Amino acid sequence: MYTFGMKFDAIPQGNLLRVLGITFGLAIGIGTAIGGGILRTPGEIAALLPNAWLFMGIWLFGAFNALLGATVFSELGAMIPRAGGPYVFARRALGDYAGFFVGYTYWVQVCSVQAALSLLIGEYMPVLVPASAGHALGVAFAVLIVLVALQWHGVRWGGYVQAVVTIIKMLAFTGLIIAAFVLPHAAHSIATQLAVPQSFGLMAALILAMQGIIFTYNGFFYVCFFGEELRDPGRDVPRAVFQSVLTIIAVYLLLNLAFLWVLPISRMAHAPFVGGLMARALFGEKGDQIITAIVMISLLGTINAQILISARLLLAMGRNGLFLKRATTVNRGGTPTVGLALGTLTAGAFLLSGTFNAVLGVIAVFMVVNYLLMYVSLMVLRRREPGTPRPYRAWGYPWTTLLALLIGLAFLAGVIASDTRHTLISLGCLCASYPVYLGIRRLKLSEQD
Repeated sequence: MYTFGMKFDAIPQGNLLRVLGITFGLAIGIGTAIGGGILRTPGEIAALLPNAWLFMGIWLFGAFNALLGATVFSELGAMIPRAGGPYVFARRALGDYAGFFVGYTYWVQVCSVQAALSLLIGEYMPVLVPASAGHALGVAFAVLIVLVALQWHGVRWGGYVQAVVTIIKMLAFTGLIIAAFVLPHAAHSIATQLAVPQSFGLMAALILAMQGIIFTYNGFFYVCFFGEELRDPGRDVPRAVFQSVLTIIAVYLLLNLAFLWVLPISRMAHAPFVGGLMARALFGEKGDQIITAIVMISLLGTINAQILISARLLLAMGRNGLFLKRATTVNRGGTPTVGLALGTLTAGAFLLSGTFNAVLGVIAVFMVVNYLLMYVSLMVLRRREPGTPRPYRAWGYPWTTLLALLIGLAFLAGVIASDTRHTLISLGCLCASYPVYLGIRRLKLSEQD
């Protein structure tokens, strides 16, 4: 069979290859989370909390919340090392419909993110390659095609790309942080304070700030999507999740300190791209090229991870009768080829239609709900399956999980209050999803596993 001009020998029923290790786990977690968001989000946070101590305090709270989530994903991922991660966890704990909801919302999310970030690379490219000006869409499609072609050869290729890009990304961010504290720049007071909201206004600002921070941390647990392909998932999943989240926390806190060291918070506030401001303050005219290169490398790692995930989600759902059984086909290299092709076509459709921004606005609400479903899934499985082997048990359970759940509920309330339009659209999609689920089940596209 030939697809995309490459030959593969099919292995039926989704026999993935157990060839990945801790290096891949770290690359997928760190490489997905650390991206352009950390160079943009601090401007939004500074506008909401224009005080250096509050600014750093909310980033520390975000780090604490990520650690709470890490305990949950580590237990679930080590206990149920299957392709599809959160989809599998929700289905096992809460039933087919919960799995359907989590699986499809994650899949639409990763396909739309592929489109959005690929187009962003196309828009940034003229800074480094002036001849590419006016060809953003073509560059975006080229990025997708190259990454998909590499992954088509096998999971090892996808892993190599993820590892290399993540290493380059970490070196670039480390260099940027060091440069901020070493290179000369205009002096200012790091303790400079502006008027901050009071009372209920401060509470609202804190909730809104947490929205941006939680989205910036998202991805540290992505190794859970590949549990079936890890050589030692019981050991590697918790290690990868915790080492990823600790690395991300260190980079984020140091980078935000670097922003405050170089720029007054009044200048950071409302800046659409704080990373660019700092780069120009440190490197002058070359700052735009330097920060653009860092952003593009960061985006490549995130896109590559999303492509890997989208294929495995469809494979997992195909196994359970929630998608085409054909999606369980895997080639000799361990790549779910049908899932990869369908994910790429969907991302391409988002690119051509330009609808991914609207989709991402709705998916942001579902992202919060999916986090909450993971916390609930852990509590349900602890009660229902007390004897199931758990290579890692969530530290501080049940209190840490309950605390994560409460923070998630507060976050969801903030999302609903701040973005009523997309919340209503999300509610409509949720109501429509159940009839769709029933229709798919009646079609019996494949047998239940």
